[in-house]
Amino acid sequence: MNTPSLLVLAGDGIGPEVMDEVKRIITWFGDKRDLRFDLSEDLVGGAAYDAHGVPLHDDTMAKAQEVDAVLLGAVGGPKYDDLDFSLKPERGLLRLRKEMDLFANLRPAQCFDALADFSSLKRDIVSGLDIMIVRELTSGSYFGEPRGIFEENGKRVGINTQRYTEDEIDRVARSAFELARKRGNKVCSMEKANVMESGILWRDVVTEVHQADYADVELSHMYADNGAMQLVRNPKQFDVILTDNLFGDILSDCAAMLTGSLGMLPSASLGLPMENGRPKAMYEPVHGSAPDIMGKGLANPSACILSFAMALRYSFDHGEDATRLEQAVEKVLASGVRTADLMQADGGKPASTSEMGDAIIAELDASL
Repeated sequence: MNTPSLLVLAGDGIGPEVMDEVKRIITWFGDKRDLRFDLSEDLVGGAAYDAHGVPLHDDTMAKAQEVDAVLLGAVGGPKYDDLDFSLKPERGLLRLRKEMDLFANLRPAQCFDALADFSSLKRDIVSGLDIMIVRELTSGSYFGEPRGIFEENGKRVGINTQRYTEDEIDRVARSAFELARKRGNKVCSMEKANVMESGILWRDVVTEVHQADYADVELSHMYADNGAMQLVRNPKQFDVILTDNLFGDILSDCAAMLTGSLGMLPSASLGLPMENGRPKAMYEPVHGSAPDIMGKGLANPSACILSFAMALRYSFDHGEDATRLEQAVEKVLASGVRTADLMQADGGKPASTSEMGDAIIAELDASL
């Protein structure tokens, strides 16, 4: 059996710091669970621009197409703000998503009991929260044409086109329904069918897919603006939320803050199966590059570590080990270990990035 391959793109800002802790976890699984990976590393974002003059080198893109999964840290930073739009660090990330055809973005929003008081909502509303947002990732207004800034009657006009094909909606809907069958068996599809033709098509296709192949899954529809309100009113009414690229970007960040910290949230971006049956995949924390704390040992590595747990589950069929890692993170939090983003005002001295990694590895040892 071939050793599964994993490409690590640490990126910018705190990306390399949190990725260092993930690499320690990967080493632990190799040493203690005999779960080994063919690990390679490369550059993306600002780091790639500094080295190559582009946010993603063609050679790196080729590597990403060949491996079983990509694990990414974060991209961006203020030093790149004045670059041409085509050269900004984020374009490297978007290129990976688009050219790997990673159309289904899975963003879990889970509130660990130890962090319920960190949420912006009351404990009883968020305690036990466990929802999954499935966001279409490779089409919609972020990729539709025409796009750009043009001059019209002597004035500038900014244009982005919201465009979806039936096939693009069909495949991401199937991803959401399949995932729901393994969870609470409920999907809520969110769009703006009341004012957007693309929303009408979205609702029609999702309904058709449901009736044809997933009638056993409970399906509801909701306008995305109401969905945002419902997320902060009663988030536990949801199991799987299915939505488009733009609304998914907004709704997943809204859901993220229900859990207490962006530093805790992983994500997976999945595509079609390769020849070996594994889906093309990229895993990354939801948080950004946080250049203000770069190099200070303040970053929370948990989201990146939990992203690797998602890779274990969705790319490498090691659900038991994924659960082992998730439970280790949860036990560390329950024990009171906190990085700076999770400290109360009178909480004492926060754990550093590496100390959080130490604590998680200690819990993994204890799990054997």
